[in-house]
Amino acid sequence: MKRTVSAMEARGKFGELLESVLYRGDEVVIERAGKVMGVLISPTKYQLLEQNRERMYRALTENQETTAVAYKEAERIATEAVRDLQKKRSGSRRRSA
Repeated sequence: MKRTVSAMEARGKFGELLESVLYRGDEVVIERAGKVMGVLISPTKYQLLEQNRERMYRALTENQETTAVAYKEAERIATEAVRDLQKKRSGSRRRSA
């Protein structure tokens, strides 16, 4: 169960909140003046978040590497095409002159 408590309430009931998180799997959002200041979650959920973060980081890194290689290849092809076009244009100008 997800519940929201004030920072003052969290301070006064910290042990109880920890138990509800650990044994019942609750999530506790702690607010001060209506602003979220922190969240208590179980160690299991925290481990899952960390694993997902690592997986996402690896996927993003791999994607960046793949994109960088693809970009460099596209840039090389475009540069070659521009050079070929410039050669053709300069060749046709010489013939017509």
